[in-house]
Amino acid sequence: MESMDSAFMILSVLLVWVMTPGIAIYYGGFIPAKDRTKMLLEIFLMFGVVGLLWFTIGYPLSFLGNNFGIIGDIKHIFLGGYSLTALYPNTKISNSIFILFQMMFAILTPGLFLGSIASKKSTKYIVAFVAIWSLLVYYPMVHMVWSSTGFLAKLGVLDFAGGTVIHIDAGVTALILSTFAVSKHKETDDGTHGNAFWVLLGTVLLWIGWYGFNAGSALALSAQGIQAFFTTTMAPVAAMITYALLEDHFKKQISMNGICTGVICGLVGITPATGFVTLPASLIIGLISAAGSYLFINVLKQKWHVHDYLDIFGSHGVSGIIGSLATGLFATKSINPAVVNNGLLEGGGFKQFGLQAFAVVFAFAFIFVMNFIIVKVLKKVFKESSSRSHIHHDVLGHVHA
Repeated sequence: MESMDSAFMILSVLLVWVMTPGIAIYYGGFIPAKDRTKMLLEIFLMFGVVGLLWFTIGYPLSFLGNNFGIIGDIKHIFLGGYSLTALYPNTKISNSIFILFQMMFAILTPGLFLGSIASKKSTKYIVAFVAIWSLLVYYPMVHMVWSSTGFLAKLGVLDFAGGTVIHIDAGVTALILSTFAVSKHKETDDGTHGNAFWVLLGTVLLWIGWYGFNAGSALALSAQGIQAFFTTTMAPVAAMITYALLEDHFKKQISMNGICTGVICGLVGITPATGFVTLPASLIIGLISAAGSYLFINVLKQKWHVHDYLDIFGSHGVSGIIGSLATGLFATKSINPAVVNNGLLEGGGFKQFGLQAFAVVFAFAFIFVMNFIIVKVLKKVFKESSSRSHIHHDVLGHVHA
């Protein structure tokens, strides 16, 4: 079983790895062709920037030691003095496999929000932002929710695979960046917007990778891992159909972009609940995630004047919030013994739902404030004369920043 768990987790590492180029391709299908190369470069660059930072200091700050239940420590910088061959607590996999698995999450998360600025800010700005964001936002969120000594974890907040840590985080970060980091200008249709094949290919890669993302978060080839695999299938299925029906009703046309957006919303929505809920519950979560995101993307975004061109907050942020709250409705001990309090609709009362609601509000506020500060500081450091300063492409499509 130990070798099976290790093999399962190594496969999960590879699947989550695929999600970073997957998100780059997905976003590439929504943006003008002239901007694709730069965005692809900067999202793929996260393997180097964030991967090195994770090995250097990220893992210790996220999972080792504890300071006030908010952040770890740097006693094991460069993983020095930390056994890579020892088993990770309460699992049959080595520390090295767990570190690599979590590294893929750390690399992917900036990729989720970089679409909001990749074509609008210099590469130097993006590298600086992601490095500071990792230190001040991502590592604390990981520690608070996933470390056994994190204060949200101690309260009993549930987040199986990253609804709060990753999707609310990425969604709110994209909201801040698109609102405060770039100049407001009307997107014009120059005839090069949109490529349905890229959108579909990116969605396929993300959905495949999401099996490693969600099922792998069980850290074992276990009943919870298999349940996560199953719910990661049913939620996006329900979300796809929901989004298609909404488009058909309100727009009288079902689009490739729409059904793929629905799939992503379903995948995001089920992420925090995936190993905690039943299959019928996963269908409901997929449905309400797609409906909530559709409402925001097609109605509220315009009404509230939200400048979120790729709808990153609309899909990841909104569906992440819905999924995190839904965990408090549907989590059940019958699926996962780690659930201490059944969800509200599973006979457990309001306690778990209240904890999930608190975590959502806290995470939103923490991520919003920290990102706002980072953006304001970097604005003084990077005196870019326009939203596209220092950015040009040579005739071969190479990007210079």
